[in-house]
Amino acid sequence: MLSPEENRFIEYWQKNRARQKRTIKQLLIGLPFGMLLAIPISINFFSGWYRRAVMVRNSEEFNPIVLLIALLLIVGFVAIFSQKHKWDMREQKYLELLDKKKQEESSGNF
Repeated sequence: MLSPEENRFIEYWQKNRARQKRTIKQLLIGLPFGMLLAIPISINFFSGWYRRAVMVRNSEEFNPIVLLIALLLIVGFVAIFSQKHKWDMREQKYLELLDKKKQEESSGNF
């Protein structure tokens, strides 16, 4: 028999699974996680403790737009990937619970 928590999860996921699958929503929800990765990279690059990074930053060939684009790509990828992974894990749990519920109902008919 399914626990009340499992039943609540099934009801919740039936209502919200399509809404949470949207990429824009996943990006917006995952942005803080992506920023947690990009901010330390920026601090590390601009802090000056790594001499090679300082040399690259002070060279004529350094383009800050390339660094900004790279950071934005990192943030976007991490944000979307982490949320898609969470969605997949919830979907798998949902399908397993539905299967468990179906097996219980079929075994209870005897």
